[in-house]
Amino acid sequence: MNNIIEGTDFNFQKEVLESELPVLVDFWAPWCGPCRMVAPIVEEIAKENAGKLKVVKVNTDENYGVASQYGIMSIPTLGIFKNGRMVDAVIGAVPKYHLMSKIKPYIEQAN
Repeated sequence: MNNIIEGTDFNFQKEVLESELPVLVDFWAPWCGPCRMVAPIVEEIAKENAGKLKVVKVNTDENYGVASQYGIMSIPTLGIFKNGRMVDAVIGAVPKYHLMSKIKPYIEQAN
């Protein structure tokens, strides 16, 4: 998980909202089965897009403030942030190609 940053209520502003790169935020919880299913996909995306995309995982059980602020009602929710705002989101465990189809335009705009 070395390409993935642990997001918290305290560092979300700096790591996500102030990021120069587009950010994929994985809102998850340890007890969530679909979250565990999507975790390896998120890790692959982080590794393959290092330097072009920042990936942050936010445990919603421990960081209720951020989850509440963005209206996260279902997990996993994979939010795509750019220029300090959530521009897109995918809810649920989805295949890698589906997630990348959502992320790719934001990576291309940044380069």
